[in-house]
Amino acid sequence: MASQLLLITAVLWAAGAVLGIAGATAIGRLALALGAVSGVAAAIASLPEASAAVTLPGSLMAEAVPFRIEPQGLWLMGFGLVPAGFACALASPVPDGRRGWLFGAGLSLLGALGVFGLRNGAALLIAWEAMSLGGAVMILSDNLGRGRGRTILFMLALLELGAVALVLAIALLGWQSSSLLFSTFGTGATAVPQSMMIGIGILLLVGFGAKLGLLPFYEWFPGAYGSGSGASGAIMSGVVLNAAFFALARALTDWLPGTGSEDFPVLATVTVIIGTFSAILTIFYAFQQDDWRCLLSFSSAENASIAVVALGASMLFHHYGLGDLAGLAWTVALLHLAGHALAKGALFLAADGLYKANGTYHIAYGGAGSHWLFGIGALLAAMSLAAMPPTAGFVSEWFVFQTVFQGFHLPNLGGRLVLALTGAGLALTAAVAFATFVKLVGLGVLSRDAARPAPIERRYSVSAGVLGLAVLALAVGMPLWLGSLDGATASRFGSAAATQMHDGALLVPLTAKFAFISPSLLIIVMPLLALLPIILILGTKRRAIRRTPVWYGGLTPDPSRASTTTLTFSNAMRTFYSFVYRPTADTERDADAGGYFVRKLSFEHDVAPIFGPLLFQPAVRLVRVVSARLRPLQSGQLNFYLGLIGLLLVLVLSLTLF
Repeated sequence: MASQLLLITAVLWAAGAVLGIAGATAIGRLALALGAVSGVAAAIASLPEASAAVTLPGSLMAEAVPFRIEPQGLWLMGFGLVPAGFACALASPVPDGRRGWLFGAGLSLLGALGVFGLRNGAALLIAWEAMSLGGAVMILSDNLGRGRGRTILFMLALLELGAVALVLAIALLGWQSSSLLFSTFGTGATAVPQSMMIGIGILLLVGFGAKLGLLPFYEWFPGAYGSGSGASGAIMSGVVLNAAFFALARALTDWLPGTGSEDFPVLATVTVIIGTFSAILTIFYAFQQDDWRCLLSFSSAENASIAVVALGASMLFHHYGLGDLAGLAWTVALLHLAGHALAKGALFLAADGLYKANGTYHIAYGGAGSHWLFGIGALLAAMSLAAMPPTAGFVSEWFVFQTVFQGFHLPNLGGRLVLALTGAGLALTAAVAFATFVKLVGLGVLSRDAARPAPIERRYSVSAGVLGLAVLALAVGMPLWLGSLDGATASRFGSAAATQMHDGALLVPLTAKFAFISPSLLIIVMPLLALLPIILILGTKRRAIRRTPVWYGGLTPDPSRASTTTLTFSNAMRTFYSFVYRPTADTERDADAGGYFVRKLSFEHDVAPIFGPLLFQPAVRLVRVVSARLRPLQSGQLNFYLGLIGLLLVLVLSLTLF
């Protein structure tokens, strides 16, 4: 049954892409959305087992192309496709670009399906490139950024750098195993020297991390996401991000041996450290953003980095034979990305609703007169990304902390120290994330501007509301959903860690004696606690309430000038961590001919990237120097081109003679 549903999913996505190019955008949107529904149904029908193994017709590199989605892949795909279905149904908010957008969305979704299920190295690389190209087409079709062409080239350049690393890693593994089938990679890697195995692991981190936003690759996120729509962001931060993490997790745990070596687990330690620093830096930069899409893009990189930290902890525990703890960390990463996909989809679609109402993605303009579902959905999604109870993000991040706290089980002091410092770094990340989403909701949802009324269209309100409520449902029903991951942990670590992560309605890190929470009970207790302020409010109605304006220096208050802005909200953090942000501020004055009266005052502020000046700008300068030297090749002189052809003929003849 699941195999047929997956086939229907692929056919619908391919049809939606073709219909979009043909101009039948309404039918194309419906086909893509129905394909997402079919994909979710396939995941539900298969879990907790894997999908049936099938062999696709044809071959690549003289080898068969098997297709099978493992339980963890079905889990990540299913949750990633929920917001993708809403995004496809709504499509780009720019009607002129919907034809290209539907093609890009269909191509990206087909690529993600291939990454989840294809089990051949060459086929995986093709699917990986399809995901990247589809995302670029979606953003270009949105036509929402002035310099979108440059940002897309920057994105593709970094993704292609990652693709080169993947080609090298897969080629090395294929050379060792004499095959490109994934089933042979693990056996072939056992004969690889430890240093070479670490090198292959670094290549895999670079390759898959380029799409996950691990440092330094997160620097393409704000430019690319900020040039596209929220619908594009919902797909790229949902199913595409989940597919990239699944590919990385499978590569590091299945393709490379994780136990049996007495050496210190260097690769696992590097994975944890890179994930921790990536999470800290990305949430720092998210806090400073003034655009919905840029802020949410950095947040996506932060959440992907937290999942990578859990993956690294799983590798660390597995190296020392701690199967239960390895399964716990592995399951936590899957839970975290499931809740993230739902919450991020809700906020990206909320951003599209605000754009349709206000004409801008700037955080300063809220949604006056919106449907109540819009506010509830946006609030629950932001609470989840800020790890506030009782949402899914609170559950997964609590589990992440409980996982790194288990580091005292490691026999090596270095491993215990790494996990202890990781816990401190994640605590800083959680604190900044809380402030980030207070800013987003307070200024981006609740703000009001009388000159810019912003009623949100009902379809965006419903989409954001349903996804936000799904975030809550995931947390409340977590004791039930965890059973779907039994197959993922049992087959990989020989331990049913998922079943040990709950004790009735309580969620526990394998044992209730260490710690426990219960969102299922919190959803009952929290409304009861809310009765206390309600009683206090009702009790004060007998007394007159006196309202006085806030002191404004003795002047008449001006609400528009005295209101909190995104800059004032985040400036304290920018000043305190100036060694990270390296803030810039530019002021330009446009005065009259005499220079006495200022007609216009322009103020711009920004934060400087860390890796751009060190890594990317030197590469750009090198390309420009080489292109300047090669510019004479484009002289346009016919004799010059005939001379080049003559030289090529001489070289060809020389090769045949010698």
